[in-house]
Amino acid sequence: MGLLPLVRAKTRVPVWCGLASLVVVSAPASAEQQQRIADTSQTVVTLRAPSEGVVLVRSAAYTMGSDVGEIAFAMTSCRVEPARAACNVSEDDFAMEFPPHTVTLSDFSIDRNEVTVGDYRRCVEAGPCGATPLASGGKRFEEPSLPATMVTWNDAVAYCKWRGGRLPTEAEWERAARGLTQRRYPWGNTYDPYLTNGGRFGLDFFEEKDGFLELAPVGSIPSGKTPDGLLDMAGNVEEWVSDWYGPYPEQSVADPKGPDSGDEKVVRGGGYVHGRAWLRAASRGHDPPGARRSWRGFRCAFDP
Repeated sequence: MGLLPLVRAKTRVPVWCGLASLVVVSAPASAEQQQRIADTSQTVVTLRAPSEGVVLVRSAAYTMGSDVGEIAFAMTSCRVEPARAACNVSEDDFAMEFPPHTVTLSDFSIDRNEVTVGDYRRCVEAGPCGATPLASGGKRFEEPSLPATMVTWNDAVAYCKWRGGRLPTEAEWERAARGLTQRRYPWGNTYDPYLTNGGRFGLDFFEEKDGFLELAPVGSIPSGKTPDGLLDMAGNVEEWVSDWYGPYPEQSVADPKGPDSGDEKVVRGGGYVHGRAWLRAASRGHDPPGARRSWRGFRCAFDP
């Protein structure tokens, strides 16, 4: 038998081990052999798990919008609020959820949490995002763990683009909040004021049952998350989405993006000032894209 070579051939190991190849030495090598080993190209593969900050939502069809029964429920929910008398003239606030229609969406990912002040500040420091006017009188909303508020629609678009994403479409947002079973609220079908940082419909908008009079740090109420783990889809801040506001289509659609133009952008989810009827996952709002609200923020979506 011949002598074994001092340096064995490279042995392949699975990529998930982190090395594409591994040199095994069976005996002390000479200086020349050690240099040969050092010169041998070694490939190191750094594997990164999918970000814990986003949730993948798989392609599926679901029913978007509200039927007559759900709109009647919204009106009933409105009438238990302090300003219940005004609900008699507020039906149009909920009629915009009609008609229910089938939507088929492609795969997408969406932020688990609302974008925080700290997140947004990094974009401002990097250059793509414009500073918010909180220093002019809203400093209590500048804590890094709070959701970023007083942002325009364009501010939100710039931030998501900086992160390599975009604002979710209205259909994507509702799919993430309601699931395929048309949950009434992100957590289920029964309203619970302790599961969301919401308010009242009345002269006094604020409610302390959830532990927060105004904004809460993102993710402060984990018991109100969706089954997929999305937090604050109801309350805390309502959220900009990408669509121009307009009536829903009456037929089935795939990957809808809303009207081509308009005067106002859609907002979803309700904020800390909104009563229970507006914290339903089907509830819609709208505002000019340049508006800034202390109860409005956003989260980003990403293509696969």
